[in-house]
Amino acid sequence: MFKFVGIQFKKALIYSCILGGLWGTQGYAQTQSAIDPQVLEDLVAANKILAAEGILDGWGHVSVRNPKDPTHYFMARNLAAELVTAKDILEFDFNSVPVNGSKEALYTERFIHGEIYRAHPDVNAVVHTHAPPLIPFTVTNVALKPLYHRAAFVAQGIPLFDIADDFGMTDMLIRNSAHGQALAKSLGDHPAVLMRGHGATVVGPSLPRLIGRAVFLVKDATLQQQAMALGGPIKYLNPEEAKLIDAREGYGLARQWLAWKRQVGIAIAP
Repeated sequence: MFKFVGIQFKKALIYSCILGGLWGTQGYAQTQSAIDPQVLEDLVAANKILAAEGILDGWGHVSVRNPKDPTHYFMARNLAAELVTAKDILEFDFNSVPVNGSKEALYTERFIHGEIYRAHPDVNAVVHTHAPPLIPFTVTNVALKPLYHRAAFVAQGIPLFDIADDFGMTDMLIRNSAHGQALAKSLGDHPAVLMRGHGATVVGPSLPRLIGRAVFLVKDATLQQQAMALGGPIKYLNPEEAKLIDAREGYGLARQWLAWKRQVGIAIAP
């Protein structure tokens, strides 16, 4: 079994003041007081769910496009996902600059988010993960394929981004807009892009769909490695099967989304 940081945690213990009280960042209330409380709650929930599922740990980050201004997006300040509360959420423009001029420490690789939102208007949520089960598929010629019906979207193709192809020797981080633009180009119209020796970036039309894709992408990678270890031929999803499953990708996700939220300590209205 492939295990990675965070997957052992008991999901129900990840509660840590979910909505965190009043805005704590200087200038934040003035700039962001109009945020839809549901968007805020869902983004905090997404951070905690991804931490509980082992998709995010002290690194990686998740964001959501601002539904009131599609040229902006929301993401936490530089903080481990498990610890994020409402007061940690900042609003960014496509250049990945905080719109309120916040001096808080920011995620180095925030340019992933800004450039994907700029290049792909249909994308409304983004997560960047370093989940270990994905890494072997970024450094070998073994393609990640759909064998788990919950990961049928993998049949759309998961391209591989190698920063060295465009920028030579780097520390492999997406440190600026040029790096982010290259990644967004590699992503194309796919649901995710692998990053050589680094991890992956997953996108979705909504936060629940994004969380589902991130969770099941990693599960599919784990299952494929387990199936390969058994030896013998593997019967992957037929392309037509994958297409039919994809047509109902969001089916049942609403109930799972509510369950995930409760598991990380967010009260669900009856």
